[in-house]
This record gives sequence, C-alpha cells and structure tokens, in this order.
Amino acid sequence: MAGVTSGDAEQGVAPSDAELLRAHVEGDKQAFGELVRRHRDRLWAVALRTIGDREEAADAVQDALLSAHRNAARFRGDAAVTTWLHRIVVNACLDRIRKRQAHPTVPLPDGNRSDDRPSGVEPAAPATDHETALLVRQALADLPADQRAAIVLVDVQGYPVAEAAEMLDVAVGTIKSRCARGRARMALALGELRGRDADHAPGGNQDATQTVPSGPGAVQPPPGGRDRRDQR
Repeated sequence: MAGVTSGDAEQGVAPSDAELLRAHVEGDKQAFGELVRRHRDRLWAVALRTIGDREEAADAVQDALLSAHRNAARFRGDAAVTTWLHRIVVNACLDRIRKRQAHPTVPLPDGNRSDDRPSGVEPAAPATDHETALLVRQALADLPADQRAAIVLVDVQGYPVAEAAEMLDVAVGTIKSRCARGRARMALALGELRGRDADHAPGGNQDATQTVPSGPGAVQPPPGGRDRRDQR
C-alpha cells in the first residue's frame, strides 16, 4: 500500500487513518506525517490541558508521536487510530506528571516563564471571566492525574465517555467515577479559592471581582491550531 497518499490524492479521495497507518508500516514516508497533521491540534490540546505546562506538553506529544511512529506495526485495529494516538499521548502526559510529582521542582519567581503567557493574541474578556478561567485552571491542575485526564477528555474536549474509556484503556464506569470525583473536588476547590481571594481582596467580598489571582497563563493551542469537539 506504499504510495497510498499520492495515489488517493490523485483520485480526490482522502485515505482513512487506518490506511495511512498501514501505508506507514509498509514504507510510505509521507503517510505518518499526514496522519499527524490531521490530529495534532487535538492531541496538543489534550496534552496541554492534562499537564498544564507548554514545554512539558510539547515534550509529551513529541515522545508519544515518536512511540507511535516506532510501534505502528503493533496497532491491532481494535480501536480507531485517533483513539490509539490519544491513548499514547495521555499516557506520555501521565508519565511526566508522575515523574514531576516524584521529583518536584520550584520555578524561579522571575515572572518570565514562556508557558505563563499565551502564544497568540487572546480576546479581551471581562475581569470576572478571566478570574474564573484562572480559578478553574488551577482547580484542574490540582486534581490527581487520573481524574484530570478523565475531566480533560470528557468535559474539556467533549469526547463521549465510552471513547474516553478507550483512550485511557479503562472501563466506562471508571471514567464516570473519575469524572464524578474530579468534578466534586473541583467544586470544593473553586469554592475555597474564591473565598480565599475574596478575603484577600481590598474591601473584602465587595471588591473580590477586581482582583485576578496568580496562576498559569491561558491555555491556547499552538498558532494555527483549533480546539475542536468531536461530534458525539
């Protein structure tokens, strides 16, 4: 099937993900690159929201795609290719999170970290909306890694529970349980964060909406990327 990309292009028919992966295994040097171009935006968005750090997310995606490239022949076809790719990316993210938790580091407080700034121009938003986004992002980052991954796939990216279960290679009930526990923890954390910021705001609760808590920068896909939700 080598040459499937050029052959199908001439006929005006785009090859399927599975066909591209098979072509890659059979020696087509362009097939895997085309497969990556189709799905990189969503893979990047999942990695960035799961890890919460642009540099770590980029490294995780690179590691995952390298693994997929090398192990494509092991793909059994029991799930969609995009599900297989997401599983590898999420696992790479979770591995990095576990390593980071085992060997925590403290960034220098110089305020110049590139991952604390969006890569593109961010639309202006009311202060209260920006504050809420920061609080939600912090609450998500504080979740255990397994709950965070489930929340990112189901609630942030909009994947069906069954598909998220395939991506994480766990039972549907496990995804539902992780999402439920994660949502409960986030609701509690958001209440505590709002209360804490209100207490420290000038004038107490009355002026709380005028303060923006410190936190990581806005989560944005790389330039040109789009964060899409799959159709359910």
